[in-house]
Amino acid sequence: MFTMQILRKFAPLTAAFLLSSSAAFAAEETTKTGIFDAIGQAGAIGYLIILMSVISLTLAIEHFVNIKREKLAPPELIDEIEELFNEGQYQEAMEVCEASPNFFTNVVAVGIRKLGHPYATIEKALEEMEDEEGIKLHQKIGYLSLIAGIGPMMGLFGTVVGMVGAFGSIATAKGGVEPSAFAGDISMALMTTVLGLVVSIPTTAFFVYFRNRVTLASLEIGAIVEDLFDRFRQA
Repeated sequence: MFTMQILRKFAPLTAAFLLSSSAAFAAEETTKTGIFDAIGQAGAIGYLIILMSVISLTLAIEHFVNIKREKLAPPELIDEIEELFNEGQYQEAMEVCEASPNFFTNVVAVGIRKLGHPYATIEKALEEMEDEEGIKLHQKIGYLSLIAGIGPMMGLFGTVVGMVGAFGSIATAKGGVEPSAFAGDISMALMTTVLGLVVSIPTTAFFVYFRNRVTLASLEIGAIVEDLFDRFRQA
């Protein structure tokens, strides 16, 4: 548990460090020509990779805000529903769940609907809903994994296109071949590779961090729900 707390505390810093380090490396490599000139040399593929980086950053910010225990299971809702359960006001608890849908209340609502059935039936319904909510969250963060995987592939595609253009320039050149004849194609090839890695490295770190956050939050919420409905096991 202590190790998980350390990881949760420093994972955002690690991801930010990777992002800044990757960007710094790319900037260092393009100091002579200017970063915007270098990106311009990457062509349409480079701009597409930049768009992917913007999407990745937007998703990361959204996940930082919404994928956390306080959002998935607000403490005030947990206390309110627990109090209603203690008072036996299950219909009122259902109304609270329906008024404030989230991971915790969606699971609790399914359990309330099964009240009156054997505990095994309630438990199975809770487990199925917990799995469903967990899958939704994993699908949500899955776009980061997609971008992390596509980034290097787009960079490789740009590299291949650039090298094809460079060899094409060499093949069609008459007489001596000047480096300037194919320098632009080679620059595109190298820059798209750099951009693809700059996007992929921090995005991968973000995905792993949010995947671990989803797993931990699912386990914690599952334990809370199990404790809430444990009274019906003994009934």
